[in-house]
This record gives sequence, C-alpha cells and structure tokens, in this order.
Amino acid sequence: MHIKSEFGKLYLIPVTLGDTPPLEVMPGMVQNIIETIDQYIVENEKTARRFIKQICPKKPQPSLKLHALNKHTDPTEIPNFLDACLSGTSMGLMSEAGVPGVADPGAEVVRIAHEKGIQVVPLVGPSSILMAMMSSGMNGQNFAFTGYLPIDQKEKRNELKRLERLSKDYNQAQLFIETPYRNNKMLDELCNTLNGNTRLCIACDITLPTEFIVTKPISVWKSNKPDLHKRPALFIIQH
Repeated sequence: MHIKSEFGKLYLIPVTLGDTPPLEVMPGMVQNIIETIDQYIVENEKTARRFIKQICPKKPQPSLKLHALNKHTDPTEIPNFLDACLSGTSMGLMSEAGVPGVADPGAEVVRIAHEKGIQVVPLVGPSSILMAMMSSGMNGQNFAFTGYLPIDQKEKRNELKRLERLSKDYNQAQLFIETPYRNNKMLDELCNTLNGNTRLCIACDITLPTEFIVTKPISVWKSNKPDLHKRPALFIIQH
C-alpha cells in the first residue's frame, strides 16, 4: 500500500534509558516533534507524561491524549489507536525505555501503520541494544538479539549452549536480556554453563552515571562478578 499524504504521520519517539536529563541524550528534533504532537501511543501513561513534561515543560498536559499499549491492551483495539493519523493528525509512539518497536510492543502499531499507508518516521535516540553492541568489541557485522531466555534452568542452559554454538559457527555476537532482579542469577548461569574462552560483555545502566560496560572471557568473570541486581543490563556473548 502506498503512503497517503492526507494521513498524519506516526513518529517513533525515543525516550531515555533511565533518569538522565532527556536533552543530554536526545537531539533537538525529538523536542521539536513532541511540541507539535498531542496524541500518543505509550506503554505507561504516567511515565510518558513525565517524560513529555521533562522535554517540553511548557506543553499543557490536559491537551494530551494517550492510548495505553501494554499486556492489558485488547489486541482488537490497537488498530483504532491510529484513527487520528487516518484523520490527518500526526501521532507519537513511545516505548517505556529506549526506542519504540525494538524489544517493545509498539512494533505491532508500526506494522498496522504500514498496512494502512501511514508514514512511519523514526527519530534518533538511545538504543540500549545498539549502544551495547557498539561498545562490546564483538562482531558488529553479524549479531543477533534474542530477547529473554527461558526461565526454566535446564531450558536456559540449553539455550545458552545453543547461542554459544551459533556465535562460534557463524562468528555472530549473541545479545539477550534478563529481568533486572534476576540478572545476578543469569550471570551465575553464564559462568557455570559457557566455555571459559567465550567472551561476555555486560552492558549495564547505559547512559546513566553508574554505566558499566565491560567485556571479558567467562574465565575472568567467574572470579570477578559485579552486582547487577535490579540494574537494566544486556548480555552479549561470542566464542
């Protein structure tokens, strides 16, 4: 379907990865777009309103219309979220952290926008996946993001071994994440499961004052584990 010029645009608006002041990590274009848009699709209304107020303090909050997109959202309602675009009004899509559409339920909204002929406009902002990959020293020409691994310990170990084999066979860096309160258990599992020569990058608290991004072999991590409890982190392995 061709993009229809009479439709509003769907702007993919990045947000911060933590409590960093937005304009320290965002280009001015993000602020300019937020100043002109009153309708948004967001994961959490409270945090979205706080972010909008931080980046555009003078924007009147009562004028905002926010649609919540999360695990409680009725999937049949999602296409209706884009009605404003179909009527000629541009909208913004926000994730809870980082860029929308990547490891984020907003991908479904973007898919529907393409189907309806709505122009999708991605804005520049912090992506924890790309920033971790950039700073890992691993293969930026060939990498894969898996998301969350299985919770079951046996299944998790099998998946880690599979990812390790893929990294070796295809020279492919493997990225994944864990729920922050389980990060330390994940690190223990990595140290107990993977080959000692396999490199592991831990990228934690990206863009925050406590940022920690370090790549070492598993054999070194075993005797020098950082405390990652409740800290947003990405793990990258490559054998």
